[in-house]
Amino acid sequence: MKKIVNFILKALSFVGVFLLVTVITLYATFLLICYGPSKKARNIFVTTFLETGAFKFVVGLVLPDSKVQEIVDSNSLAEMTSDVDTELIEVKASEEIEIEEVTGSNFFGTMMIVHDPSKVFVGTTKPFSEYGKTLDEIVKNFDAIGGINGGIYQSSANKGGYPMGVVVSQGEIVWNSPYGVGYYMVGFDENNILRILSVSGLSTDQVEKLVADEKIRDAVTFQEEASDANNHFVKLIVNGEKRESNGLGSGANPRTAIGQREDGTVLLLVTDGRGASGHLGATANDLIEIMERYGAVNAANIDGGSSSTMYYKDKYLMTSVTLYYSNSSWRLPEAFLIAK
Repeated sequence: MKKIVNFILKALSFVGVFLLVTVITLYATFLLICYGPSKKARNIFVTTFLETGAFKFVVGLVLPDSKVQEIVDSNSLAEMTSDVDTELIEVKASEEIEIEEVTGSNFFGTMMIVHDPSKVFVGTTKPFSEYGKTLDEIVKNFDAIGGINGGIYQSSANKGGYPMGVVVSQGEIVWNSPYGVGYYMVGFDENNILRILSVSGLSTDQVEKLVADEKIRDAVTFQEEASDANNHFVKLIVNGEKRESNGLGSGANPRTAIGQREDGTVLLLVTDGRGASGHLGATANDLIEIMERYGAVNAANIDGGSSSTMYYKDKYLMTSVTLYYSNSSWRLPEAFLIAK
C-alpha cells in the first residue's frame, strides 16, 4: 500500500512540474511576442486574443490596459455609415454555383459563388430550444444543397440553441430581440438584394416595421462591437466603397462573410484559423481585399471563430477549428442555406 501511495505522489509531482513548466513556457512566449522586436506579431497577438470568447484575459496578463487600447486603436476599422443603395444591383440570375479556394499569408478559405440570389435563404431550428443543430443537419432538414453559418447566437458550451438579435426566415420574423450594442441585420429583401441594416436601439415593434418597410425576406444579426472595439465588425464594402482601416483592421481569426456583386451573384466566404493547418486566420483587411477581388458591391462580416463552417453537396468544405468537430460544426440556431 505504501508503494502505491508513493507511486501516486510521484506521478502527481511529475504532472505538477510538467504543468508548471508548460505555464511558464507559455507565459515566457507571450512576453517575447509582446515585448520582442516584431510589432506586427504583438499586434496580431493582442487583437486576435481580444476577439476570442474565452481567452481575452490573456492579453491583460502581459500588457497594461493603456498599451492594449493603443494597439486596438491602431488596428481598427473606421466608422462606416453608408447604407446599401439598392439601385446599384441588377439581378441577372443563373443556376450556376461555383466553389473556389482562397488563400492568404495566414489563412485558407473557400468561396461559394451562387449566381441566383433567390436561392440563398435563412434556415432555422425553430422552435428554438437549448440545443441547436449542426450545419449539415440544418441543410438536410430544409432539403438544401449547402450553406454556411449565420449570425450571432448564444454559443456557450456548444449548445447553440438560441439566436441573438433579429432573425428573419422566409418572410417571417422568428426571433426579435434587438437589445444589443451595435446590432446589424444582414440578409436579403424580396428583390434578392443583400441588405445591411442597423437595428441597434430599436424596439421589437420598430424592428417589425423595418422588416415590413424594407421587405426583408431572410436575415440574421451580427454585431459591430462588443466589449472591445475590434471584437466584432459588420460592414466591409458598401456601394463599392471599401471600409477604411488602421493597421490590420482587426485580429486574425476564422471568418465567415457574405457579399453580392452588381449582377446579384452572392459570395459566401469561410476561412480557417486559430492554428488549423498552422494558420492564424483572416483579418478584416483580408476579407475586404477578397470581397473586392471577387467583385462585391456590398459585403458584410458575420459570425466567425469556432462557428465558421461551410457545407455543400453532402460534405463539409470548411469545418470548425475545434478538434472535436473536425468533420462537423458547432451547434447553430440558424444558417444561410442554398436551395437546390
